[in-house]
Amino acid sequence: MTRLFIFLSVFIIVSCSQEKKETATFNSAKTLELSVDKTKHTLSVLHEKDSFPRNIPEGKKDWEFVGVNDWCSGFWPGVLWYAYESSGDIAIKEQAEKFTAPIRKIAFSPAQNHDIGFMVYCSYGNGYRLTGNEDYKKVLLSAADTLATLFNPKVGSILSWPEKKAEYSHNTIIDNMMNLELLFWAAKNGGDKKLYEIAESHADVTMKYIVRKDSAVYHLGEFNDETGAFVKGHTHQGYADESMWARGQTWGIYGFAIANRETGREDFLNTSIKLADHFINRLPEDGIPFWDFDDPKIPNSPKDASAAAVAACGMFELANLVKDEKLKEKYNTAATNFVRILSSKEYFSGATNQALLLHSTGHHPKNSEIDVPIVYADYYYMEALLRLKKLEDQAQVAVK
Repeated sequence: MTRLFIFLSVFIIVSCSQEKKETATFNSAKTLELSVDKTKHTLSVLHEKDSFPRNIPEGKKDWEFVGVNDWCSGFWPGVLWYAYESSGDIAIKEQAEKFTAPIRKIAFSPAQNHDIGFMVYCSYGNGYRLTGNEDYKKVLLSAADTLATLFNPKVGSILSWPEKKAEYSHNTIIDNMMNLELLFWAAKNGGDKKLYEIAESHADVTMKYIVRKDSAVYHLGEFNDETGAFVKGHTHQGYADESMWARGQTWGIYGFAIANRETGREDFLNTSIKLADHFINRLPEDGIPFWDFDDPKIPNSPKDASAAAVAACGMFELANLVKDEKLKEKYNTAATNFVRILSSKEYFSGATNQALLLHSTGHHPKNSEIDVPIVYADYYYMEALLRLKKLEDQAQVAVK
């Protein structure tokens, strides 16, 4: 604990005294080390392996917890797997395994919603990638089959919220683009090849109806579940149906980049580019989005660090896919800038609480999780840090 808080104090002092030189002094390796240390310290006080950090209420220092069925349950084990990947610390690996294990039930239970991808792929997916554990593979394949039961062939997309069928006969939300990676993975790792077709179809329908002509996205697309016809675009977590909800835009950026990576379809790539460019062009001066770009209360409106973290991952992914060197540089630079700002004293929590990032916004219209740390912000921040570190390592090797 002493080592952690000495490290935190040094980090904060350096951040404050060199604020004007952050671009030059930011070090992804040191920030990763700090993040791993904070994560390990938090682990030392967590004892219930079937309870998962979700948020830290205003004025509190410690995580609030949710059960395995919460859509955010997979992010904490995912953070642990990323911490293990960065550090090689076997003690963290053992804890990652323990927090991953309870999520197994999601793969073998009837599908409640589309979040199976978030819950299982962030936990078991990272675990399998790093360990090759064959049991993890079985869980992932079962989870993909479970998610596929929500597919409606008449619409061509996965039903996101079964509990809202009374309100919308078939609904598909932009967040669901992030769950397609589980289906793509399963299709090429021993699962039914139809899983690929489901994922591609879902991305296609989302591109045609949820991505708007103004290069923003609806949160939710409403469809007729019998005819497949598109009815209307809606929002639940944004300011208005036609506004630009920040995190929804980033789900689209990252999700369509993954869809292009797995299918090779240029229209998916171009969609990701279009959404990314629109996001970059509308960023406020400090480089971190408000929760919704069209909230009339801006600039007196909460930020969403989680959207910046997801954007960083999506743009690093996009940079790997585009062939034009100027575009590669553009998206790598944008992603790096998000990580740099999130690592500054304004957004990195330091000794403030157990989380890594401050200032995320969950569901503003419901006044839920406003301007607080949220676990998925930490998850995508850790992923972005790892991506940046690997990019920097590759650049050093190329120079040598």
